[in-house]
Amino acid sequence: MSIFFYTNHYINNRFQELFKRFKITQQQFNILRILRGHHPSSANVGIVKERMLDKSSDVTRLIERLRTKKLLQRKVCKKDRRKIDVKITEEGLALLSEIDVQEQKMDILLSGLNSEEMIQLNSLLDKVREGN
Repeated sequence: MSIFFYTNHYINNRFQELFKRFKITQQQFNILRILRGHHPSSANVGIVKERMLDKSSDVTRLIERLRTKKLLQRKVCKKDRRKIDVKITEEGLALLSEIDVQEQKMDILLSGLNSEEMIQLNSLLDKVREGN
């Protein structure tokens, strides 16, 4: 079991270093990716919460921080004033594009694996996530 913790820690540290360069957190990155998937439409906060990888995140606080960085816009939903709609801005899309380039360089973490090993690793990780 300790190999999972070690590997998880190693990969997480590499990504934290990447996000630190762009002055965002992994959770903020996750929100921006979710909103990019909805672009050009907006999404309500409930949808963002539902799709977050880290379910314990304080999405409202994260959204506010992204708004102050001008990476997303937030407004009251016209159909239901109790809901808040959020939409990624052009600045947010540009930031994700920059991160995408750097993220591709992170693939070096797996460069020691050949195609067959990559397929096997993906299969094994899918199995772990399914609880088998």
